[in-house]
Amino acid sequence: MSINASDVKALREKTGAGMMNCKKALSECDGNLEKAIEFLRKKGLAAAEKKQSRVAAEGIVHSYIHGGRIGVLLEVNCETDFVAKNDDFKNFVHDVAMHIAAADPKFVKADEMDQTFKDKEVEIWTAQLKDEGKPEKIIPKIVEGKLSKLAEEVCLCDQKFVKNTDLTINDLINELTLKLGEKISIRRFMKWNLGEGIEKKQDNLAEEVSKMASKQ
Repeated sequence: MSINASDVKALREKTGAGMMNCKKALSECDGNLEKAIEFLRKKGLAAAEKKQSRVAAEGIVHSYIHGGRIGVLLEVNCETDFVAKNDDFKNFVHDVAMHIAAADPKFVKADEMDQTFKDKEVEIWTAQLKDEGKPEKIIPKIVEGKLSKLAEEVCLCDQKFVKNTDLTINDLINELTLKLGEKISIRRFMKWNLGEGIEKKQDNLAEEVSKMASKQ
């Protein structure tokens, strides 16, 4: 079937994929834009998986400061210095740093969650459910459900992107991998809150940053 140029443009704007990949996706999906988006996301995931064995030792360390009150230091890796200087790569790194400031992840990936952290969460949930008067026999089942969703709450790659909650950070990585043709890897991050550990009045800084990020 004939692919409309305006549809290719729309697909490129939504996914960031190259023109030829967009044409192929639309052709494979009979011109259906939503199916083409899903096609490209799946292709991005496959491309990312194929590149996992590669070494990504280049990249950048990026700092993001919000209003002098929240600071994030983030390392994102790629395979070549050429890609590290690419605007799409740099914009991605900045967006991820802003997301960290807003969403407050604790780990990069689910396999980095240590057992001590999970055990502590289980202990807190169990105490809360008992305080709420939940029957003892159903508490383990509720806790099991919460534990299965924990990565979505505290792991950066599994979190929904604050600027577009239809995508996770991992979706963004896969799309960028598809676009740039290199392994993209978030290695580590640190976040600081002004006055953290000092007893003071608490402001909802994460909510403030999230609102700012959604407007950009």
